[in-house]
Amino acid sequence: LAHNGEINTVKGNTNWMNSHEIRMASEAYGEYAEDLKPVIPNGASDSSALDAVFELFVRAGRSAPLAKTIMVPEAANMGTDMAEDRRAMYEYANSIMEPWDGPAAIAATDGRWVIGGMDRNGLRPMRYAVTDDGYVVAGSETGMVDLPVADVVTRGRLGPGEMLAIDLREQRIYPNEEIKTKLAAEHPYGEWVENVRAIDDDLSNLSETAEFARDELRRRMVAAGLTLEDLELLLQPMVEQAKEAVGSMGDDSPLAVLSEQYRPMSHFFRQNFSQVTNPPIDSLREYRVMTLKTRFGNLGNVLDQDSAQVEILTLDSPVVTNAMFARMNEIMGKGAVHVDCTFGRQEGERALRDAIERIKREAEDAVRQGYSHIILSDEEISQTRVALPMILATGGVHSHLVKLGLRTYCSINVRTAECLDPHYFAVLIGVGATTVNPYLALEAVADRHARGLFGEMGLDEAVGRYKEAVDQGLLKVMSKMGISVISSYRGGYNFEALGLSRSLVAEFFPGMPSRISGIGLSGIQKKAIAQHGKAFRDGAITLPVGGFYRYRRNGEKHAYEGKLIHMLQHAVREGSYQTYKQYSAGLHAQDPINLRDLLDFKPAAKPLPIDEVESITEIRKRFVTPAMSLGALSPEAHETLNIAMNRIGAKSDSGEGGEDPANFVPREDGSNAASAIKQVASGRFGVTAEYLNACREIEIKVAQGAKPGEGGQLPGF
Repeated sequence: LAHNGEINTVKGNTNWMNSHEIRMASEAYGEYAEDLKPVIPNGASDSSALDAVFELFVRAGRSAPLAKTIMVPEAANMGTDMAEDRRAMYEYANSIMEPWDGPAAIAATDGRWVIGGMDRNGLRPMRYAVTDDGYVVAGSETGMVDLPVADVVTRGRLGPGEMLAIDLREQRIYPNEEIKTKLAAEHPYGEWVENVRAIDDDLSNLSETAEFARDELRRRMVAAGLTLEDLELLLQPMVEQAKEAVGSMGDDSPLAVLSEQYRPMSHFFRQNFSQVTNPPIDSLREYRVMTLKTRFGNLGNVLDQDSAQVEILTLDSPVVTNAMFARMNEIMGKGAVHVDCTFGRQEGERALRDAIERIKREAEDAVRQGYSHIILSDEEISQTRVALPMILATGGVHSHLVKLGLRTYCSINVRTAECLDPHYFAVLIGVGATTVNPYLALEAVADRHARGLFGEMGLDEAVGRYKEAVDQGLLKVMSKMGISVISSYRGGYNFEALGLSRSLVAEFFPGMPSRISGIGLSGIQKKAIAQHGKAFRDGAITLPVGGFYRYRRNGEKHAYEGKLIHMLQHAVREGSYQTYKQYSAGLHAQDPINLRDLLDFKPAAKPLPIDEVESITEIRKRFVTPAMSLGALSPEAHETLNIAMNRIGAKSDSGEGGEDPANFVPREDGSNAASAIKQVASGRFGVTAEYLNACREIEIKVAQGAKPGEGGQLPGF
């Protein structure tokens, strides 16, 4: 097998294959099945990993076209027009394996079949030509093989999810429709997938209710680290608009590990995003190929070909409301076990470690006893019980079960108080959660509804709109990695840990990078106990105002707090260098905000002779104002920066979108308003010969930096 493009889901696919292979068995391999493990060697490339699993399926008895169909299926959402037998085949494929998502075009053979195929997105070209003397040439470019035009009888290109197959035994070419029809007829997929129980209908038309009294709700919110700001700036817009809240660009708050405030564990994780050759996809325009469909239960042996493989439950989304969770609990029945994710605040320095070991042990015992659904919950929090960060509990259970080869026997369903915004959901799912029930966020929705903050909207509608906002947010997070299917995102660890110790990350989130290390379990335990103490102290409890998104006097620190911004504005308006020096001194006096703030100049052992030191003029040539488009800054700001940099001999950057040609000519007063660095982005918007000719340096943009996959929000203070 070979492919162009890249497999964006390879981390998740590899992790899940490690789980699948434990129970892998086939008559074709017999007693030698153990010799095949690991199916994917450590350090394998995406091509090598895809080839290894493809060969595993082929040698177990599946044809090359069927192996491709299972591993790299076309999108079969209900909105697509497709024959029912073919839809059943894809439902079967999605039930037994997590799709390998491109962008990729694939060429493969098993000795009998030769196939060319596309992934569901179709973002890599695959063109083919058939000649009258029996040649079939397929590849990314039409001119790869020089074919006489008179000899070509058929030309074409494969669309998203399509396949061209050649049976060497029959000496026959199967176009896309014919090979899909043939594959769909080989097994009674329609009968098999009747074993799949889609429980969305069972979980619809339910009435949401509030469980906690207001005082109890407030204590739980404080313990979970929620603030009034979270409710007003995140939760309220999510309900009102049924989509994720949008704010201005620019995070000037400290990294979680540098903060003196309590920060939820999701703040220690930064989303990865695809770049250069494997671009993000647009979750709005590509919605037909994207899905949050979630399967859970005992996933079976991937090498079997029978109805037992699809005896599972499915949901259209992993986000579960409180009423849905209660009903889902009934459906799971005796197949579910609840695991308490709290620890005693008086149990000593190892309380968190002991609780995690207990949770992992209880989950393992439950799976070995035949339970198919594990429910991790922090709702047993009380005066004496402290909630674990659920990302830690989820990652611990998932990685523990993967290591033991038990993960595919069960689902991990998380019921958590901390989770409110889409990023937290994404982290939970990324470290292994099957479904997530944000019970406290939904209780907050119910409380705000009872106080009339959503107008005439009913509670069920308010909860539904919040769920829709989270769903859309999850699709956007997945699309940044170029991933279309949530089962391929789940357990993929598509994050970088920032401020967590390497040993903790290696244990709970294996394979995730943690370049700077950071706090471990003891530090996390201290923070959790301190936050819990604020919630369960005597007297009335008020929800903290916050201050993470907007500066508040007793809230989170900000690099650009009001006093400093006022000084800067005063210095600019009055032309006061003295005020600017005060502003500069204020910036330098701040506690660390970013990692670079921890760095300092290393003094020389002895002073250097002044003639060996560059002059100020030479040093200033090294300064650059980074790229930002005209639309994000405004023409006035752009021109001011350009003129200033040119005056001191430094460089400014045009950003994406071109530049006004009038700037290329010096002004009457001698000012030069042209950017010294001209950016060329992937779309080449605004790039002309004149534009390039007017630069001193070209910057080629290979990936979106500030808001990957989203487009730009504007900076604002």
